[in-house]
Amino acid sequence: MEFRHLGRSGLMISEIAYGNWITHGSQVEAETAHACVRAALDAGITTFDTADVYAGTKAEAVLGDALKGERRAGLEIFTKVFWPTGPGRNDRGLSRKHIMESIDGSLRRLQTDYVDLYQAHRYDYSTPLEETMLAFADVVRQGKALYIGVSEWRAEEIRAAAGLAKELHVPLISNQPQYNMLWRVIEAEVVPTCEELGLSQIVWSPIAQGVLTGKYKPGQPVPEGSRATDASGGNFIKRMLDDDLLTRVAQLAPLAEESGLTLAQLAVAWTLQNRNVAAAIIGASRPEQVAENVKAAGVKLDAGLLKRIDEILDPVVERDPAKTVSPAERP
Repeated sequence: MEFRHLGRSGLMISEIAYGNWITHGSQVEAETAHACVRAALDAGITTFDTADVYAGTKAEAVLGDALKGERRAGLEIFTKVFWPTGPGRNDRGLSRKHIMESIDGSLRRLQTDYVDLYQAHRYDYSTPLEETMLAFADVVRQGKALYIGVSEWRAEEIRAAAGLAKELHVPLISNQPQYNMLWRVIEAEVVPTCEELGLSQIVWSPIAQGVLTGKYKPGQPVPEGSRATDASGGNFIKRMLDDDLLTRVAQLAPLAEESGLTLAQLAVAWTLQNRNVAAAIIGASRPEQVAENVKAAGVKLDAGLLKRIDEILDPVVERDPAKTVSPAERP
C-alpha cells in the first residue's frame, strides 16, 4: 500500500480507501461486510469512509462493529453529515443543531471517541456558511474530529469555506467528489482551486459504479445483483448505460491487459495519476473485490497510455463543472 498526505496537513492516508456507501447495512449481510473490512485491513488499507445517511445510519454501525478491536491510532475513519437521518425538520442540512447532534450519533455508531475527518456531504444553501463552519470548528475543538472536509462542493464554495476556516484556525483539508475516467467535472475548476488552497481530493466511484469494470455490455440487460439494480446506486449509473459509451469502455480492455491490470485496476489507478487525488475510495460486496482493486495502489501509468485512454473515451467524457450540484433546498 502507498500513502499520501491529505491536503497540506500532516495526516497521511492509504491511497486506496474503503467505503461502504451502498454495501454495508443494505446490499450485503453483516458477516460479508465484516469479511470485506478484514480483507481491506489485510491489504494494507487504513482509511475507511462512511456517512451517517448510508443505509439509514446502519452503515456506520456495521463499520464500527467491523473495526472493533483494531488499534484506533492505526486507522483513519471518515464520516459525513448533511442528508436526512430522521423525520424532523432539523434532522438534515448543515445547521449548527444538526452538525452537533449528528457528530455524537456518528461517534456512537462507529464506537469511537473521534473521527479523523468530518465532511459536509453537500453544500447547504439554507444555512449561512459562517454558521456551518463555526459548528465544524467547535466539533474539532471538542476533539470529536481532527480535520474537516467537504463533499461535492463547487470551487467557489470551497474557496469561501477555506477563507472562514483560516479565520477560525480549523483544518479544512479535503473535498470528496465523484471522479473517474468518464466523469471529470472537477478538473477545470475544483482541482486548481484545491491545489491553490491546500486541499486534496478523496474520490468516490473510481470505477464509475462498476461501468469501468466492463461487466455492463452494450445491447445486453444489466447483470442481476449489480449496482445498476440497486435502488440508490442505480440512479448514478443510468446515464452511463449507453451503447456507445459501453462500447468505448470495452475498447479499454486491451490497454488494461497490456499494462498487466484488470479494467477495474486500470480505472482506480487512473484516478491516482492526478496529483491532487490523495485516495480513491473502493467499495465491495465480496472480499475478493477488495483484493483485486487494491492492486491499483502504487501503479504508474505512462503518458502514452493516458493519451490512448483519452482518444477512446473523449467523446463520452463529462467535463462540465456545472454538473457539481447540491440540492437547492434541504432534502
